[in-house]
Amino acid sequence: MLGAVGPRLRALRQQRGGTLASVSAATGISVSTLSRLESGGRKPTLELLLALSRAYQAPLDELVGMPPPGDPRVRARPVRRHGRTLIPLTQRPGGPRAYKMLLPPAEPEPELRTHEGYEWMYVLSGRVRLRLADLDFVMTSGEAAEFDTRTPHWFGGAGPEPAELLVLFGPQGERMHVRARPRAAT
Repeated sequence: MLGAVGPRLRALRQQRGGTLASVSAATGISVSTLSRLESGGRKPTLELLLALSRAYQAPLDELVGMPPPGDPRVRARPVRRHGRTLIPLTQRPGGPRAYKMLLPPAEPEPELRTHEGYEWMYVLSGRVRLRLADLDFVMTSGEAAEFDTRTPHWFGGAGPEPAELLVLFGPQGERMHVRARPRAAT
């Protein structure tokens, strides 16, 4: 990609009717450096490209010949787990993941779980019950929650209708671990 920068720089200069001397005066880059950049004898640095971008009033992408962006639409398929439907909203591996989640109505409450990471949720519709350790909440449309997932937690549908929510979490959140319960006293 950088190998084609020189011809693009020469073409931009010529399209704008500039000379090496006039571009040198506008950017502070020596005529010899500009000539070597245009001929491919010198690799461009970010500092040089920024100065040329300002002088030519052209975005850096145009100078380095970035390919046009691909189709940004996410076409991941919904996944069903334990009666819930997760619709991926991100497709890039690693980093935070976004999902639209559909929860069935009035889910039975399993054991609280913990895992590494941080979670954020926003209720789009319906009612969602959120348990965080000893705290117990019912969230409705328009409410959001965020919490450290090392806190024992669980959430599920809490009303007679299904619930929809947006959930953000990192790769660690995809691997839940059951928190060990203390033994009952005998």
